[in-house]
Parts: sequence; C-alpha cells; structure tokens
Amino acid sequence: MSIHTRRITILLIVAAIAFIAGRLAFRAALNFLLGGTLFGGNIL
Repeated sequence: MSIHTRRITILLIVAAIAFIAGRLAFRAALNFLLGGTLFGGNIL
C-alpha cells in the first residue's frame, strides 16, 4: 500500500469512530436531559 492510500484508510477509520462516538455522546446527553435510559425507552 502506498502512503497516500494508507493515509486515506486511516482517515476513514478515524472519521467512522468519531461519528459513532459523537452519536453516542449526543444520545447520552439527551438521555441525561430527559431522564431516560441510554438504550431503549424508560424502564418504568
């Protein structure tokens, strides 16, 4: 693999991880504000 291809591959992996982490952080913040559970609806 050339350096250019490797750099693009690493960039895509980092972007995917950042996207997933950002969505999880966004859901956690919303759940904290709404008082719900992280996965699924309210337990009650």
